[in-house]
Order: sequence, then structure tokens, then C-alpha cells
Amino acid sequence: MRLRFWGTRGSIATPGAGTMRFGGNTSCVEAVTNAGQRIILDCGTGVRLLGEHLMATAPKPIDATILLSHMHWDHIQGFPFFAPVFVPGNRFTVCAPEGCNTSLPGALAGQMQYTYFPVELSQLGASITYRDLAEGAYEIDGLHVTTQYLNHPAIAIGYKIEADDVTVLYLCDHEPYSTTLWRADAPPGRIDSILHANDQRHAWFMARADVVIHDAQYTPEEYPSKKNWGHSNYEYVVQIAAAAGVRRLFLTHHDPLHDDAFIAAIEAKARDIARRAGSNMEVFCAFEGCAETVQPREAHAHDSAAAGGHASAHLETCSLNILIVDDDEDLRILAGSVLKKSGHKVSEAAGGAEALEMIDRDKPDLVVLDLMMPPPDGIEVLRQLRSKPETASLPVVILTAHGDEGLTRLSFDEGATDLLSKPFSPPQLDARIRTCFARAARAAEEQEAARTLRSEGAKS
Repeated sequence: MRLRFWGTRGSIATPGAGTMRFGGNTSCVEAVTNAGQRIILDCGTGVRLLGEHLMATAPKPIDATILLSHMHWDHIQGFPFFAPVFVPGNRFTVCAPEGCNTSLPGALAGQMQYTYFPVELSQLGASITYRDLAEGAYEIDGLHVTTQYLNHPAIAIGYKIEADDVTVLYLCDHEPYSTTLWRADAPPGRIDSILHANDQRHAWFMARADVVIHDAQYTPEEYPSKKNWGHSNYEYVVQIAAAAGVRRLFLTHHDPLHDDAFIAAIEAKARDIARRAGSNMEVFCAFEGCAETVQPREAHAHDSAAAGGHASAHLETCSLNILIVDDDEDLRILAGSVLKKSGHKVSEAAGGAEALEMIDRDKPDLVVLDLMMPPPDGIEVLRQLRSKPETASLPVVILTAHGDEGLTRLSFDEGATDLLSKPFSPPQLDARIRTCFARAARAAEEQEAARTLRSEGAKS
């Protein structure tokens, strides 16, 4: 498989003398298989240059799959300037995560209204097919693509592409689930030593990949003031990729404030982190024009934590019955207003005893549960829910202002589905709840399918 980076910048394009080496265009990566299948990952401003290249050199008609990580502007703003979509006979399949509060063509058309752009989406000459994706495994134009939700203040997904006996992952935009990566009671550097269950899940998704292209917008020093903005610091990325046994790591989505000298220094520090972790992983800061031919490794094998089959929890139209349990009335009001605005039905409980009664009576789809409450506290409520068959798989998102390791470990040990530290941003809460419910719904669907197979096998 052949890779080429056409845009490596995050947030906003940054042309100028200080960004000539690593580039100033926003995110766009091209992948081409040995069979000639073309995949375009994100349509930041870099896709304009890719379009010019394809018009000049690619066999006609042009046929490609566009995989969008999410619909934030820096990942779609190049689409109206992608020349091949104006040409009749060209064919494109455009995929993006569902649940963006509008349709995929609606989101692309929004930036092409006459107020902003002289050509509307409906006037493009190429044949364009739109496809909404959730978390799962898909066959897309003959390609095996696995998706997994990322931690971002909007619904975003990462892509795993398997072709030519190699595995390439594109993980942009994503930030750590926990500010603490490693458990204190386990040796660092292994996936099972990762503290937060969803950081573990993220590591398993990239396990033994040949190439991982990962958001690393911030330095460790910058990250605390940027927490909940949906981007990683390079130290987290290198450590988690090394634990996952990644072969080559490309850091991307460079911050607009980081010039070439700054990014070169990040690259040197990132390589040192990998070396000190005892990893032979190759680490690079991606730059525009960077071309990579990915060859299979010897005795090639892949570990995947993502389950097969199509995910079926439709985030875009999903309206959930959510119970918020917290003794802080202000937080209940804030969280409730966010979730109601997103179309959910919300009820509230001020304590654990009231919550258990409401869960038995109302059967909510998901519970947002504070830990530190008058007895019974959140942990005891969680224990009681998991002890009963009817609530054993009820999705529970823990909210805590005390994100220490002990409470994090205890929450997951007792059966929490996810854990979100306070303070959080409203979009982040909605995105985490939607992805949490989608995963739980898919797990329940797979369990039901397994029971059906066992039953049919017993009958035969």
C-alpha cells in the first residue's frame, strides 16, 4: 500500500515561511492499494493539491473512497476545491460517522451555500454516494475497513484499513480518556497496564499495526490547558502506540502555533520516548509530500479488539431516555440541558436510593452516575445494578471530579461502561454518551446473535 500526506496541519491552515517543511494545509492523507483502490482520508485544504495531482496523472475516470473522520471544518473545508468532484464520470463514495446532527450531504452542502461558495453540492458533476458509518467492520468498495469511536467533542471515528497484507490506521481527532495512562500496580508499557478501559480499547485497536497516523497536536506542557478540546499530546500517543506494538507511527494534526523548528523538536523528543520505552517503533512527524510504501512485515499477524459485523446503533436519529444521578443540582441542570438540546429525554435523581427506584420503575436506556454522593454512593449503586440480570448490561457513564487511579480502577472493576472526569464540555458529554450507548447496543445485539446460534445448534 502506498501512502502520501497532502495535509498535516490541525485546526486551521497556516501558510508561511515557518511551515514550509512540515506543511500548512489541513488534514488529508491518500492511500492506494496494489490493486489501484484509492482511499482519501479527510478533506482538509490539502485535498485541493491532491485533486490537482489526480487530474494531471490518475487514470480516468477517477474512482475513490473518501473517509471523513468527522465534520469539523478543518477536515472538510477542502472538499469544495477538490477538482475531480466537478467532472462527470468520476465516482466517489464519501463515508463519515453518523450522529453529526445533520445528514452527511447536508453537512457538506452547508459550507457550499451561495453565502460561502459559488457552487452548490447538487451542481457537482461527479457521481457521489454517501454512507454513514458507526463503530464496526465494513466492506467498502472492496476494502476491509474497521471503525472505532474516538474521544472528541463531536462524533468522530478512526479507521483501520486492511489491504495488501498490511494494516494502516488513521486516528484523528482524539484525546486521552484519562490524564493518567498507567496503573500504579502494573508495569508500564503493556496494554493491560493501561488504567482507563477506553484507553486500553484504543491501544488494542491499533495493536501490531504496520502504520498508525495519529493526532498529536499538543505537547505534554500544553495539554492541561487544552483538555477536552479533543486532541492528544505526543507523549501519550508514543507511549500507547509503543505498548500496542505499532511498527511505524506518524504524528499529525500539528498545531497552528508550532512552526517547523518546533515540530522537528517534537519529533526528536517523541523518538526518545519510544527508545526509553524499549520500543523499536519508528516515529515521524508527518509532513506534506511525505510518501510511504508500506510493505508486509515478516510473519505478519494482527490483533484486533474491534468486533466484526455492522454496528446498528444509529446515532443520528437516536433519542435516549437518560437518567442523571448527582447530588449537585447545578450539574444536573447543566447536563440535562445539554442532553435535551441533543434530543434526549432526561430525568433526574439527587441520590442513589432515588436513582435505584427510578431505574426499576422507568427502565432508562442509560444512566449518568456521580460517584461521590450520600449513601448509597455511586459505586454501591453500580454494584446493585450489576447484581441484577435486568440491569447487568445497562450502560452507565460515571461522572467524577476525583479522577484518581483508585476510583477509576474501582469504577471499571465494578462494571462502569465509561468514566468522564469533571469538568467536561457539553459537546464532549453528548458525544461520549452516544458512543457509549452505541457500543452497549452492539454488544447486546452480538450476545443475542450468539444465543440464537447456540439455540439453533442445540436444535440441530
